[in-house]
Amino acid sequence: MGKLLTFLLCISLFEGWMVMSVPYDHTASIECLSSPMNSLYKGGIIQNSEFNSGLMGWLVPVGVQAGVSSSPSGNKYASAKSKGQPSRSVYQKIQMQTNTHYALSAWLQVSSGTAEVKAMFQAPNGAYIIGGTTVAKSGCWSMLKGGMTAYSSGQAEFFFETDGVVDILVDSVSLQPFSFAEWKNHSRLSADKARKSTVKVLARGPDGVPLAKANVRIELLRPGFPLGNAMTKEILDIPAYEKWFTSRFTVASFENEMKWYYTEWKRDHEDYTVPDAMLRLAQKHNIKVRGHNVFWDTNNTQMAWVNPLSPDQLRAAMQKRLNSVVTRYAGKVIAWDVMNENLHGEFYETRLGTPNVSAQIYQQVAQIDGTATLFMNEFSTLEWAGDMTAMSSKYVRKMEEIRSYPGNAGLKLAVGLESHFSTPNIPYVRATLDMLAQLKLPIWLTEVDVSPKTGPYQVEYLEDVLREGYGHPNVEGIVMWAAWHKHGCYVMCLTDKDFNNLPAGNLVDKLIAEWKTHPEAATTDANGVAELDLVHGDYSFTVTHPSLHSPTVHTLTVDASSSSSLEHALGIQD
Repeated sequence: MGKLLTFLLCISLFEGWMVMSVPYDHTASIECLSSPMNSLYKGGIIQNSEFNSGLMGWLVPVGVQAGVSSSPSGNKYASAKSKGQPSRSVYQKIQMQTNTHYALSAWLQVSSGTAEVKAMFQAPNGAYIIGGTTVAKSGCWSMLKGGMTAYSSGQAEFFFETDGVVDILVDSVSLQPFSFAEWKNHSRLSADKARKSTVKVLARGPDGVPLAKANVRIELLRPGFPLGNAMTKEILDIPAYEKWFTSRFTVASFENEMKWYYTEWKRDHEDYTVPDAMLRLAQKHNIKVRGHNVFWDTNNTQMAWVNPLSPDQLRAAMQKRLNSVVTRYAGKVIAWDVMNENLHGEFYETRLGTPNVSAQIYQQVAQIDGTATLFMNEFSTLEWAGDMTAMSSKYVRKMEEIRSYPGNAGLKLAVGLESHFSTPNIPYVRATLDMLAQLKLPIWLTEVDVSPKTGPYQVEYLEDVLREGYGHPNVEGIVMWAAWHKHGCYVMCLTDKDFNNLPAGNLVDKLIAEWKTHPEAATTDANGVAELDLVHGDYSFTVTHPSLHSPTVHTLTVDASSSSSLEHALGIQD
């Protein structure tokens, strides 16, 4: 097992204060390995995290037999056999601190078959919290990554359990505390690294000679990071809605208007009038549209006329729907949510008797629209560690089924995480993103909202989620699910009925402004070069110099491939 390096990073938080912080470790694995990796953070606050000192620091629950074993390679691990259910592992008592995030990781195995294993915390207030889940297997080690937030200090307990009748094997356990300030600073540093590039621009005169002390004015024309919102048909008739939406967002998902039950509520009566008009409006404002959705796989989202169809009739109706909507909008949308909520639902698989129908649908969509990215859009994978149906390991397994299906190699697939939150478990959110990033596919948060049941914390939690997405190096876009309706919003409103911002809307505007911040002016050096730290996006550069008859304007796209080692010439035609 290779060594994992950690080091201390000095973070200046307040004048006169310094905090020593361990950098966050994004290491994750979705492979089942013959030997586990070393503990992250050298175990953090976990004692004897790799069981090299037997069970020192660990306790054995009543009714459990536990010990330490060694693999043929010499790797030591704890094993626990329970007499009753659920099956429990050894546990450890830990001292938790107020307002602290705890990043968790461990490697797990079971004695036979497979089992859904949960990491459990009994918090200082006595509440039981699920910190993460994985599908553990026999014969190899699976990583569980997650965490929790402590809002009070005191003693807590930490352990693993499963409903399966199996022995639980545990190794390389880690629990690393981060203060809220440390966690936020990690997110900010990560965002700066992922969303900005340092570039050099070179101003030259008409003779090709560099222009020293030229003035360069910089204007961001369009931010590079896609930030969007759900859109409703009301936007077609309310200019104030159109102005409010189009002045903020670069991406839109139609809340319902492109779904099958909207375009063909009655069998063989298709009507695309509304989504066509919404698409034209979006195009007028250079807003990219996500195709939401081709099919929805849950039982309660089907039209009444679909339910009584025979398998052959359903297959024909599906083929008609797919050809109709994908052909109509091919090349006009940037993405498709192909088989929506494919983990929680299996309507089409059950009715057609075809377990791989989803993989087939992805292939057919790609054959018609080869330019769009194809998303597997799902809820509760990111929002709640306790949803065993949608845990990250099951999401990974389903995605692998889709892309390993014959003919699907090379499909433009992506991870879609709906992100409908109540109280977010922020360490679990980051850990889950780390795990899904191992698929090496684009990740988007596709339907972000926070329940009003969170009361005065709704805006705070929304900010936490949006910053977590923007700051994660593998997230490539965010769409909120805050569509406006006359009768109210689905869960979260950004404006009132007159399109004046509510507190959540003010937060969104604050983040948009922050994420657009860039130097607005610069002066070239003696070599005609200006070095600029720019947020990714499309820029306009206006150059003025005494030797020029008039200002000249140039455009440049700054993205992750931009580099300060390359000079981007602002050549001038005079």
